[in-house]
Amino acid sequence: MPAPLRSDAWYAGQDRNSYIHRAWMRRGAPDSAFDGKPQIAIANTASDLTPCNMHLTEVARSVADGIWAAGGVPLNLPVVSLGETQVRPTAMLWRNMAAMAIEEMVRANPIDGVVLLGGCDKTIPSLLMGAASVDLPALVVSGGPMLTGTFRGVPLGCGTDVWRLSEEVRAGTLSNRDFQASQSAMIRSKGHCNTMGTASTMGLLAEVLGTTLPGTAGLPAPDSRLLAQAHESGRLAVEMVHEGRRPSQIITKASFHNAIVALGALGGSTNAVVHLLAIAGRLGVPLTLDEIDRAGNGIPLLVDLQPAGRHLMEDFHRAGGLAAVLREISDLLDLEALTVTGRPLGEYLADATIHDPEVIRPRTQPMMADAGIAVLRGDLAPDGAIIKPAAATPELLQHRGRAVVFDSVEDLHHRIDDPGLDVDADSVLVLRGCGPKGYPGMPEVANLPLPRKLLQQGVRDMVRVCDGRMSGTAYGTVVLHVAPEGAAGGPLAKVRDGDPIVLDVEARRIDVDVPAAEFAAREPAPAMVAALARPTRGWEKLYVDTVRGAETGADLDFLVGGSGDRVPRDSH
Repeated sequence: MPAPLRSDAWYAGQDRNSYIHRAWMRRGAPDSAFDGKPQIAIANTASDLTPCNMHLTEVARSVADGIWAAGGVPLNLPVVSLGETQVRPTAMLWRNMAAMAIEEMVRANPIDGVVLLGGCDKTIPSLLMGAASVDLPALVVSGGPMLTGTFRGVPLGCGTDVWRLSEEVRAGTLSNRDFQASQSAMIRSKGHCNTMGTASTMGLLAEVLGTTLPGTAGLPAPDSRLLAQAHESGRLAVEMVHEGRRPSQIITKASFHNAIVALGALGGSTNAVVHLLAIAGRLGVPLTLDEIDRAGNGIPLLVDLQPAGRHLMEDFHRAGGLAAVLREISDLLDLEALTVTGRPLGEYLADATIHDPEVIRPRTQPMMADAGIAVLRGDLAPDGAIIKPAAATPELLQHRGRAVVFDSVEDLHHRIDDPGLDVDADSVLVLRGCGPKGYPGMPEVANLPLPRKLLQQGVRDMVRVCDGRMSGTAYGTVVLHVAPEGAAGGPLAKVRDGDPIVLDVEARRIDVDVPAAEFAAREPAPAMVAALARPTRGWEKLYVDTVRGAETGADLDFLVGGSGDRVPRDSH
């Protein structure tokens, strides 16, 4: 006799309450739908305001077909959707809220398992955080990247080319007319960004973590094989319920090690660091910035993709995809780490092949020998900061320059192009007040635009330091996630114009060369303090009052850990 299902607490029995639960759910469902069949929620982040996820309802239909075919009952569950390109002040402000909503709705409803549909940057992290806290059988289906768009014969990378072309307009080397004309060509199809930005990175890392049916991540959104994999994912979700296969059994310390190694080889987004830390916190898996630095040290960059390289995600899939990359670095991975199929990751790499060595480099010919995310500490970041060497200018990875400080994003926009700004190519641009508490939400502003007068001189990169984040599609020598943030009393709040800033990535240091006693005696900059967020109600207040630092994943202090899948008290 099959084991009892969690949903039996709603549907089994002959009393008044079970009658109510069944009756209101009939609406065309057969009697057998309530007779011991696994109830599988499809957590769907499709939304017209999340353009990268607009097609996920089509993907959900294929998942539902797979669930029916395997003897389960599919249940569409629309969940909070965060569109990175549209939501202000930043989608990161609501990542934790989305995770909390998913956790609460999955636990509150008659659900035995869940398929998580995401794509845009914060959707997959929030889905995994929420599912990990409930710990019901769960797996991810990523919506996949869009196809390559071209403008006047040249491929356009989403995000990356926005940053590049907009700087050329400001430099006077590209007309605004041509810049605006390229807009219609950049977004060619459904799907998320086609660069190795945060959406692509988290979709791929979800598979490396073991939470995706192997072979799914990186499939382009319009590719019919994505729908086939979605169907199989629906079937697998039913199997996972029967087998009792849960996130806590799959996403382990070994899984996080593999994700950190893969992040370096892929040239993935810096945002993955804050998301991996948060997911680990939900599962009770110890993970620190120092461990991320150690695991990512010496990892070769193998993927020639924007922003660290030239190509785009459609090329990546054609060249062999994730499995080809993982096979090249298999000696650095824990191949026994489990996947949602119950089989180890290593079993899926044996037949992987690089089909285009221009896109995916062999291990013997990497783009960069050491490309993992580097964790910095020092006077300016006692709790840590990160930098992505693969997207930086090598000559700037050891640098000394005088600080040019901006106390808010508005201050930056107001002064960055002022011809009288006291700045040169060796200066270090500092932006503060942009951390989780300060903005609030830690926006993607760390890749500061360069001063127009320097762009016109041919300068295309400078050292930049910020307590915020940057888009995974961005590039440059950017020190970000500086902790503690300025709003939490971090040293960044005391930096003044002209202070010498010393960056040494090889030594893992970011310092201010000011006598310690003098620096300690300074007060936080009044202009920064005046610009900090001071919400008085709603989610923003709850967030600012309880959010933790970037070095721990920027989750809310009361959301760390799990709630479990206990069945709540009845509603009648």
